[in-house]
Amino acid sequence: MQLSAGKWRRLKSLTDEQGRFKMLAVDQRGSLRRALSQAVNRPPNQIPPEALTEVKRLITKVLAPHATAVLTDPEYGYPASLEHWPPRCGLLLASEGTSYERAKGKGRRSRLLENWSVEKAQRAGADAVKLLIYYHPEASRDVRLHQQQLVQCVGEECASFDMPFLLEIVIYPLEGSGPDSAEFARQKPELVIRSAQEFSQPHYRVDLLKLEFPADLKWAREFSQGAFDGKERPSVYTLKEVRDFCAQLNEASGVPWVILSAGVDIEEFLMQLDLAVEAGSSGFLCGRTLWKGSLAYYPNYDKMEEWLHTQGVYNLLRANAHAARALPWFEHRKFLQK
Repeated sequence: MQLSAGKWRRLKSLTDEQGRFKMLAVDQRGSLRRALSQAVNRPPNQIPPEALTEVKRLITKVLAPHATAVLTDPEYGYPASLEHWPPRCGLLLASEGTSYERAKGKGRRSRLLENWSVEKAQRAGADAVKLLIYYHPEASRDVRLHQQQLVQCVGEECASFDMPFLLEIVIYPLEGSGPDSAEFARQKPELVIRSAQEFSQPHYRVDLLKLEFPADLKWAREFSQGAFDGKERPSVYTLKEVRDFCAQLNEASGVPWVILSAGVDIEEFLMQLDLAVEAGSSGFLCGRTLWKGSLAYYPNYDKMEEWLHTQGVYNLLRANAHAARALPWFEHRKFLQK
């Protein structure tokens, strides 16, 4: 159950001195291009690669000094940001391509980034490798097997290089419900928990899970009257039930875990973070929630940088403060078992 010395030391480089993850994500590619296209009211294919590179450079330059580690991509983010990397900030590199294949049956198939490998990530100086997969426990069998085999393949490659393996799991609705529907909000706790349980199995070689919050707080009774976005919704669970979902997620996670933001607004994310930390999370790996407000000023990079230095830094410092009570990753029960 213990990690190799190489994995242990590299994981420590991603945390603060107490072993808590306070990590920044800047690995978005397709979603970032779409957001920039909306800012200037143009089709996404009219956003040049240089724009993604510059935006990632600015975000990393301004926010990385306040994070314990940064997740970026080897295509646009890392080459442009290397000169701005703080000396005591860990590096995670993404390994997946930006798109997925819609299966003929039910589900989505993820793919790896072309011409990239764990070995190349190690040579680039990475402290960990991240793989994002889309997963639904009720997807067709061939889709589930494809996703499981993909994770196992990357996990084995990471093990061969003593490289920590962070797995990000994104759930999605199958036919019949949209991602913003009450039906999917009801399904979400079970989907997140079952997915975490699946990929906690030892043969996947996952060292750290990056998970969605196991509920949608906008549909919780205490917040359903528009607390976060001004839109009223019927409630599908209570805050007490949400706390129970978080406890179940912690129990299902056989390795340390952090939560992702999925781009929700900062106040909602801070509430999610509090509940996750209360349940046993070891921190966060957060992206759009922290810096998406700067995109409204694109292509005025000076205005974007000004926003990042003020509101962006404030967002990250608040998240850091809320993660101060997180469980140190090495105190996860995986490392306490004899």
